[in-house]
Amino acid sequence: MVAGCGRKLTGATAADSAPPPPAAKILVRGLGPEPDSLDPQKARNFESATVQRDIFECLTTLDQAAAPAAGVAESWATSPDGKTYTFTLRANARWSNGDPVVAEDFVVGLRRLVDPATASQYAQVVDIIVNAPDIIAGRKPKESLGVTALDDRNLVVRLSNPAPYLLGLVSHPSTCPVHRATLEKHGASFVKPGNLVANGAFTLVRWQQGAELALKRNPSYWNDAATRLDGVRYIDTADTDTEFKRYQSGELHMTAVVPRGQFDDIKRDYGEQLKIGPQLGTYFYGFSMDREPYKSKPGLRRALSMVIDRERLVRQVTRVGELAANSWVPPGTFNYQTQSLDYASQPMPARIEEARRLYAAAGYSAAKPFKATLLYNSAEIHTRVALAVTSMWKEALGAEVTPVVREMKALQADIDERKAEIFRLAWIGDYNDAYTFLQYLKSDFGINLAKYQGAEYDRLLTSAAQEADPDRRRELLQGAERVMLADHPVIPLYFYVNKHLVSPRVRGWYDNVMNVTYSKDLDLLP
Repeated sequence: MVAGCGRKLTGATAADSAPPPPAAKILVRGLGPEPDSLDPQKARNFESATVQRDIFECLTTLDQAAAPAAGVAESWATSPDGKTYTFTLRANARWSNGDPVVAEDFVVGLRRLVDPATASQYAQVVDIIVNAPDIIAGRKPKESLGVTALDDRNLVVRLSNPAPYLLGLVSHPSTCPVHRATLEKHGASFVKPGNLVANGAFTLVRWQQGAELALKRNPSYWNDAATRLDGVRYIDTADTDTEFKRYQSGELHMTAVVPRGQFDDIKRDYGEQLKIGPQLGTYFYGFSMDREPYKSKPGLRRALSMVIDRERLVRQVTRVGELAANSWVPPGTFNYQTQSLDYASQPMPARIEEARRLYAAAGYSAAKPFKATLLYNSAEIHTRVALAVTSMWKEALGAEVTPVVREMKALQADIDERKAEIFRLAWIGDYNDAYTFLQYLKSDFGINLAKYQGAEYDRLLTSAAQEADPDRRRELLQGAERVMLADHPVIPLYFYVNKHLVSPRVRGWYDNVMNVTYSKDLDLLP
């Protein structure tokens, strides 16, 4: 007998008394600007890579400390000379349609990356693979790339030179495999919802342009038993204040960033929900080095860089722990000592005095000021930085540089079409090695958007890529950084820090210098 019950319980069934099914665990992540693509070999922005790491898996992944870890490859062996890697794939690796993931899927993906027909701006990232540079330049067929499937489970990658960063490199989404049958059937549309066949922990079910991407759990993933989420929603929000409001209202479980203007209040009010850590990322302004006056006036480039008070910029404008960038490679990069602008330690009055001499020598004066436009993508922090820097240029030199805001895709198009003069961008390391930053400005690198052509710089990088001795390799890379800093094809402004708000409902959160947190490692409390 149940005391206090006002109705009879006759006729009850097991189904009546069973607990209701648990609600689906859908993690909602702020993404920032929209991905430019989800095609592994064509995407180029950080937001794309964030989503791709959930839906694709490469030979390796990154562990919680951003060190290379086993991915589709369960193990690997290296030849004594460091130039041949043999990867053994997991026997239970599967695509989301149940097909096995085989070595040939990686061969096709890597060949597609370097194929000129793909026009991938990431092609040169694998230029240490045998024949990659010649294929990219159209001198050899893609089939000559130094990757071979010995059988379904064993992949051989042959390098032209030892590359100690290779295991980190092959965790990058550009090196992910492709589902060959889907690519053959759909061509460039193979990554669209309804077409995409994934091999990661999740697969794409919806992409509402300019709004959100929805992923669902992939039960065919080899380690699906360890996945605790049923799905992920990525919300596109370029405006950081809007993203923060969504977090406040409970629409988001985690943000991509935090708004700087409210940082002190957030730090006070949100306590342990605020996660801050170092990141391998450089915020910079680039010159279009294939345009005048930037091409032929190194003194002008140097003058514009010298008068920027980077310490004041991070102290008064960015204000959330960023470091002033007096180098190109961020501090904390593995096995590397960053170099420095030769005037970094000079007091600002002395720097301004020299900059004014250079400015005048370049042919500019109060009567004939330097005039240009600075293009940057829409976000509150980018506006604040642009206004601060252009004010410094005006105050110190009399230069008249007009900040012009663009949506990210429009900014990228203007840069690609060579309509930009000075532009704002950032470079986030693809792996934890100085080469990922220095290669960005190599003359033949597809994402060298400044179009920098430095013969000595290229020579030093090429020598470093061929150097097996780690100490000598580091010396060559440091020499290249010094050459580039003296040339000023870009103006480094500050180094990023990771800044996220993470709900107490999220379990398993971690942070690292690569700013990579896989959704498959996270859980969500009711």
